Amino acid sequence: MSRKLFSVFALVAVMALVLSACGGGAAQSPQVVKETVVVTVEVPAAASTPAPAPVAGGDRLKAILDRGKLICGVHGSFQGFGFVDSAGVWSGFDVDFCRAWAAALFNDANAVEFRGLSAQARFTALQSGEVDVLSRNSTWTVTRDAELGLTFGPVTFYDGQAIMTKTSVTADPAAGLKALEGGSVCVQSGTTTELNLADAFRAAGVTYTPVVFEDQNAAFQAYEEGRCDAITSDRSQLATQGQAVLKNYADHVILNVVMSKEPLAPAVAQGDDKWADVVHWVVYGMIQAEELGITSKNVDDFLKSDDPVVKRLLGTDDSALGAKLGLSNDFVYRVIKLVGNYGEVYDRNLGVFNIARGQNDLWTKGGLLYAPPMR
Repeated sequence: MSRKLFSVFALVAVMALVLSACGGGAAQSPQVVKETVVVTVEVPAAASTPAPAPVAGGDRLKAILDRGKLICGVHGSFQGFGFVDSAGVWSGFDVDFCRAWAAALFNDANAVEFRGLSAQARFTALQSGEVDVLSRNSTWTVTRDAELGLTFGPVTFYDGQAIMTKTSVTADPAAGLKALEGGSVCVQSGTTTELNLADAFRAAGVTYTPVVFEDQNAAFQAYEEGRCDAITSDRSQLATQGQAVLKNYADHVILNVVMSKEPLAPAVAQGDDKWADVVHWVVYGMIQAEELGITSKNVDDFLKSDDPVVKRLLGTDDSALGAKLGLSNDFVYRVIKLVGNYGEVYDRNLGVFNIARGQNDLWTKGGLLYAPPMR
């Protein structure tokens, strides 16, 4: 598809989104979008790599084990969550969960092939079987769950959409959306972000112009260049990308307004229940390990523990929980030893950006992280 044709399609899609949000009839809310500016950017073609062979429903776990490696769909240019550097080294919060699944499967955290996916391509790649699992800061919604045929795993990061602007517009985080009256907002297409933005500004009665990009990096570049007055995304992305990309992060402020709930979770294709169980229980094992104080540095000491909860978690008793999942009984031990518990993964990737745990802390510390009992 040509860039020109894409621009036409994108414009139609965005206008449809705005109209559907506005509704119709005499009782509709005031129109708040002045106009929509659609910006098309050239996206480099992904490296040509063979797609895995089609897998019959329910056989994904066996196919992965037979292949000898996991194929994981991730972001690719989102520092802190999914990023590949110039040397081809992958890092990030979502990336480390891919490594955790590989560790559980193969006792090798590097037995994983990463596929960098755009927001537009991520769900298609999962549906078509190009990737085994999607770990790409994707929000769990009812439409994606039911209509797209996805099965989401546990929420790995609780987030919310926010908005960043320059301190020259307002230096007060509590200023609210009215500080952006008549301004323009950079937003990425193909995400839940666009609709949330329209809903929030309509509810606040504030007029704005969305400037739409298919790539978040292009949106940040445009914001840096002053082509829009504000930029919106998940709060975590504004903080990490802002610190990594903007020349002077201190000249910008993230407003206190939270426009949505964004529970970010991995996903697999529906019908692969055995594989979905593995995805779930590896994450839960990492959360439970943190709750018990088991880390990559001290996990070997816990192998001697007489605590039945610890023994079941690390596979040192005869409950054979791993075998019930089609894995080695010490699968959680492998994960913690080679990758770490949830807190270690968080600190390694997001702590460096000074993102407080908040809702992403353990339930015992006032957060939302809670692992079902492993028994």
